[in-house]
Amino acid sequence: MNPAYSVILFTTASGAGYGLLALLGLVGFNHGPVSSFVFGLVAVVTALGLITIGLLSSTFHLGHPERAWRAFSQWRSSWLSREGVASVLTYVPALLFGATWLDIVHAPTMIGPLGLITAAMCVITVYCTAKIYSTLKTIRAWNHPLVVPVYLAFAVASGGALLTAIATIFGRFQIFQVILTVVALLWLIGLKFFYWRAIDNAARTHTMAAATGLGQGVRQWEVPHTSENYIMKEMGFAVARKHALKLRSAVFILFAITLLALASCILSPWFSFIAAPAILLAAVVERWLFFAEAQHVVSLFYGAEKA
Repeated sequence: MNPAYSVILFTTASGAGYGLLALLGLVGFNHGPVSSFVFGLVAVVTALGLITIGLLSSTFHLGHPERAWRAFSQWRSSWLSREGVASVLTYVPALLFGATWLDIVHAPTMIGPLGLITAAMCVITVYCTAKIYSTLKTIRAWNHPLVVPVYLAFAVASGGALLTAIATIFGRFQIFQVILTVVALLWLIGLKFFYWRAIDNAARTHTMAAATGLGQGVRQWEVPHTSENYIMKEMGFAVARKHALKLRSAVFILFAITLLALASCILSPWFSFIAAPAILLAAVVERWLFFAEAQHVVSLFYGAEKA
């Protein structure tokens, strides 16, 4: 499929924002009021800023962005609608948590519960985002059980790297932040390795014969269109195998740079300023591949033998 840059920005920015916000909620639950007002303010604003930028960018891919509100009404059957509802609802506990955690509103007993609720809503929202893709049976590469864990792992790893960098600026660096991020990153590396191996080795069961029910030997007599149309442009985009392998290698190289930078934080926490952009860049490249390597079954109509 043709990767939409607005959707790549949405899933990358909002994923990192939700990961950071969830970790802040857990910090508040464990430690109570923030130890530095400026640190807490910058961290909360960064998380909510990334989330908001991501959510707004997702509307750029819509033909009629002004009608986006209508998607909220389909929450009973649509994961896209559930994601929209969850993302809006998350702002409520997040803002209340930020106000109490920063002691703008003095309610220390509410910091822990609001932190947990905020973290839970972040997880739910990222889960809904991943389910939008993993439930699409028409795209074999997306309809896979590892898609949801990958989205969650990316959120925690990128959010952890951002938290480490922000904490370093304000002298709030703790080695536990690095350990948590490293664990999430190792989990992510394993998930991506097995995910890519799985989609490469999986049998392509969607064929023209299966689609028509006429058995083997069915082939297309004529092409459906003499010129490229919207579906061919959006659904028919395919990245060359050699390019996909290079980009996969780039993702793992960026993972390795992130891991090395995090390990170097033992020597100096300022190495976190290498880890944070590296993991975010890895997310951008991985997400571009996630869309570019996806082949929709509609490609059978336009001449593909298998999907």
